[in-house]
Amino acid sequence: MLSTSPRWRKLVIGALAGVLAVGAVTYQGSSTEAYADVQTFTDAKTASDGKQYWVKNHLVGGQKTARAEGEQRKKWLLVWAGDENIADTVVKDVKNLPGSLAGGLGKVTNALPGPDFLAVIDATEGSSTYGKVVNTATVGPLVENEPHHMQYVWHKGDTIYAGALFAAATYAFDVSALPELKLKGISLPTNTLGGSVPDAYWTLKDGTAYGTYMGGPVVPGPYAYANGQVAVGNGFAGSPGALVRFDQTGKVLSQTSAATPQGDNAKLCANLPQLGKPTCANPHGIQAREDLNTLVTSDYAEPRNIILDPVKQPSPYLRRPTVRTWDITERDNPKLKAVSYLQDGPRADPADPLHAESRAVMETTVTNLPGHKGAFAQTMQGGAVHYTPDITAKEPKWVEVFDDGAANKAIHAGNDSNGGGSNGGWIQTSPDDKYLYRAISGRGKGSLGPNDPGTTGGVYVLDIQKLLAAGTDFKCKIDTLAEAQTGGAESDCPTVAGAAPINPGQPAAGPHWGAYDNFKLGDDGFYHETKSPERIAVSNYFVARSGLDGDHKVNMLNLGPDGKVSVDNDFKDEFSGQVGINFNRKDWPHGSFGNAKPHSELFVIADADVK
Repeated sequence: MLSTSPRWRKLVIGALAGVLAVGAVTYQGSSTEAYADVQTFTDAKTASDGKQYWVKNHLVGGQKTARAEGEQRKKWLLVWAGDENIADTVVKDVKNLPGSLAGGLGKVTNALPGPDFLAVIDATEGSSTYGKVVNTATVGPLVENEPHHMQYVWHKGDTIYAGALFAAATYAFDVSALPELKLKGISLPTNTLGGSVPDAYWTLKDGTAYGTYMGGPVVPGPYAYANGQVAVGNGFAGSPGALVRFDQTGKVLSQTSAATPQGDNAKLCANLPQLGKPTCANPHGIQAREDLNTLVTSDYAEPRNIILDPVKQPSPYLRRPTVRTWDITERDNPKLKAVSYLQDGPRADPADPLHAESRAVMETTVTNLPGHKGAFAQTMQGGAVHYTPDITAKEPKWVEVFDDGAANKAIHAGNDSNGGGSNGGWIQTSPDDKYLYRAISGRGKGSLGPNDPGTTGGVYVLDIQKLLAAGTDFKCKIDTLAEAQTGGAESDCPTVAGAAPINPGQPAAGPHWGAYDNFKLGDDGFYHETKSPERIAVSNYFVARSGLDGDHKVNMLNLGPDGKVSVDNDFKDEFSGQVGINFNRKDWPHGSFGNAKPHSELFVIADADVK
């Protein structure tokens, strides 16, 4: 039995307090000549520990001033990014031993941790400052946040919820007056003792949000939740994870364990250290249909062990094959309805379970229109897309309907047609339910054996109209190797409508995350939401300390009404002039802190500019 003594709990919570204290270093990085005219503004809030936490704006070139008369209103891309330091780059050296670990020092402008930040980038089509970073809103006093995900889509009035993977914190930002930000509040790890390692967020119409906490309760042993649940966990960043609801200021409204009382499949759900009741409950992706009072989360991995050993994973069964559906009729008391195990497909190899089609269910996405009740789930290492037509069913039936291998050659002619290990991340249905957007990093060289050349990653778009129209009577199923490589044989299977490479010819250097642009400029000069997005932004970074890094660029892609997609060559870095905004740079508006790691992004409009 794991220790649950008061002394042990005191030690763990004390260690967390130590982390927060270390983070209380204030960095005074000053602007360089690259950013000679920077205005600063700090907004701070007192958190539950009685200490001050803040966001400090660094606005470039008078961006804080009012919009000139007749000037087009601005559209912004917010990118949640972390400071790169020696702890990130040393992983590359470990993976390439023999060699010197000291080599990492030469690859980082600043080896010590610097401030993490939200970058505000001008994303206004036709703007003279298109692609320029106009503000870096740094957060403090915490450093080493490892900025991860925000919500999937932003709507007018929404709080921005931004997760700190390593710091186990959730930031709540006010973006009503962009390009300037304010801090509404922060949830600290001591506020969410029932879970750790926050991942993603889904906002509700009332402005609150659900967040997935992928890791287990902070202290090993039994943890009693306010709703009467008791879950036995193996500690911080372990298992089982939780579902947390926040108000608009980041205050915790409820915590709910994602574990089942009886535990999960012992063969498929490994835990380290081992638990008496094995669990796959490590929720990562999250989306909801409020009209159906149903929420879906996807289990990815027991996070602690993935980070601790980037060279060789302890067990493929630390990557999860499960999707969970929840009844959210009582918003503060979500009830777990079903745990669904995705099935292996025609590529599955008993000798390589890590790359079976069911493995590592990173993301899920719901359909949107009232006549549809379906959802999709994708596997990162498994390289497949799965679908259920009805998330309200007592036991949703999930079927593989597409393999990343069938899109590989559409992305890049030099790719093979093997979807295993594709490292897919972001997946999202279009607001009109016509298309499914998918970002994949690509397969690393040598992933499937010493002669494996790897694959180029990128973005592909699936036409899902026939699949959704078939309802619960759909026929599509990927059950042969030929279908995995070329697409499903049934007439209602998704088909590739468009694809574009990112970093052609470079294995595993494509995007991990993305967001669609859900705003269009109207004839009245204001922005309005659209159900037919015309752009996607993607970021090429995962988590450096997992061994899967990226080139730290953010790219824009254009979307056609037919699903065709192409890289926007006008979205260029302001310093290099190359396509894509490069977060590997010496200077930022907040100072010369060097390279940064852009994980997630959102299109956002100031409240005054959107109707």
